[in-house]
Amino acid sequence: MEPLLLPQPRAVGMGIPALVLGVVGVAVGMLVFLFWVSWLPSLLAVVFGCVGLSRARKGLATDKGMALAGVVLGGCGLLIAIGSGVFTGFVVKAMVDDKREQVEEVRASAEAQRKTSEAEEKARHLSFGASYAFGDGLKVTVAKPEPFDPDSFATGHEKGNKAFQVTITVANTGTERFELDPGLPRVNDADGATTELVIDGSGRQKIISGYVLPGRQVVGKYAYSLPPDAAGTMEVEFSPDEEQWERSYWSGPTP
Repeated sequence: MEPLLLPQPRAVGMGIPALVLGVVGVAVGMLVFLFWVSWLPSLLAVVFGCVGLSRARKGLATDKGMALAGVVLGGCGLLIAIGSGVFTGFVVKAMVDDKREQVEEVRASAEAQRKTSEAEEKARHLSFGASYAFGDGLKVTVAKPEPFDPDSFATGHEKGNKAFQVTITVANTGTERFELDPGLPRVNDADGATTELVIDGSGRQKIISGYVLPGRQVVGKYAYSLPPDAAGTMEVEFSPDEEQWERSYWSGPTP
């Protein structure tokens, strides 16, 4: 009777691919932002390693050690992939939150600047007789316009128009002499119609120029002419130095 021949165990099973895939999964998983790639070789390493261990237990393969190493490395690769994913999620969330916070800060800053600009713009609109501080200790007051009677040699005034005088006082409450560069006041009626500057030989008009010393003030007097159909209110625009400050506005009834 011939002896029964048993099948010889195969020297190589699924251990080698499991080991290789496990090494690849761990190596790729160490590159944090490639976690989305590392999970696949790690998972295959676990599957192939488990198959290899099963075949080794049945005596169909002799690479049990490599299959076991593949399972261990694959499991480590999966853990690394999960940890990297969580870490990346936190990093991305932190970046998004930081950007959102920056956007909110910019938006809040823009809103604050808008409100400040609106408040400053509102503060520059005054009634006749009120004073506005421009900075450097300069305070400007525009008095309520008064009727003005041009002489017979006046220019800028037509018969039938209404002439009036605007008096502007610039006081220096600071400690330094200030060079003035105001230009002429701009005067409009409520409908935006520009008035004409009246010039006559009476000597009653005085243009602000030169400088104003600390604790002193200068007074300018300007005459303007309005057509008879001008609106019942008017506005005077003025700045002691138009290169430094925007004009402020004084308004009230037409004299």
